[in-house]
Amino acid sequence: MVHHFVFHNDRVLPIEQVRLSPGQAGLLNGWGLFTTIRIVEGIPFAFERHWKRLVRDAERTHCPFPFEEETVRAQLSEVLRANNVREGCARIYAIYNQVGFWRSDEKFPKVDLLLYSAGLPNYREPARLGLREHGRHAASPLAGVKVTSWLNNVWSLHEAQQAGFDEVVLLNERGEVAECTAANIFCVRDGRVATPPLSAGCLEGITRGVLLEIGASAGVPVEEHRLRPVDLFAADEVFISSTNRSMLGVSEINGHKLAGGPGPITKKLEKIFAGYMREYIDARAAASGKR
Repeated sequence: MVHHFVFHNDRVLPIEQVRLSPGQAGLLNGWGLFTTIRIVEGIPFAFERHWKRLVRDAERTHCPFPFEEETVRAQLSEVLRANNVREGCARIYAIYNQVGFWRSDEKFPKVDLLLYSAGLPNYREPARLGLREHGRHAASPLAGVKVTSWLNNVWSLHEAQQAGFDEVVLLNERGEVAECTAANIFCVRDGRVATPPLSAGCLEGITRGVLLEIGASAGVPVEEHRLRPVDLFAADEVFISSTNRSMLGVSEINGHKLAGGPGPITKKLEKIFAGYMREYIDARAAASGKR
């Protein structure tokens, strides 16, 4: 559940006092950006990576983004203090207001900034995944952009959950594995880890990016490869990753049973990632004088 205090444009307000309007065209047509950040010991983990992706996605979607990184970081810290968040997650939203015909002449800024926090959701492990054909369009110019037009994701997830699954593997128009609705996907074969390339239509996930960088130095190479469902079915291990769940082992994909996860490689990567997160949090705490 979303916490009580929200930062809206220039101040922290109780959520019931945050006013959004049907005249904010981007709010209703989904022209906006967001990112979800893990909060560890009151510190937004990998904030710089999230910010870099927001700036890139703003350019790709032509969404105004007149914000400064350190200013927004400080504003997010205000929200975390107001909600007394030590462990949880937070979201940054940028909503394009002044676009298209169906907008009002109210004195809105060109783009709304919304920052808020929540607790960490619960996930079952090992996860059971469904499978959806044409769940991603890799050829779209907006493939891999984290936008607020999120219907395809929540609709696909809802249908998968109605069928008894926890998440769903989305295939692109070529029948290749892209990602899940809110997670990247990885498979392990003979000690090597593979994940779909960005050209498959997947999001450039923050956890995914860290694993690609640190895996090899820890003896667990993580590489980009085109994958098809048969590659997942034949894998020694399959796991998914996201900001809110780090790594989650998978035991089934669309009726195909896998070795019960998390497997030994998944556990090793979890340990490596936890160490990376620990170093980041300690460095940020030291820089801010919290330690």
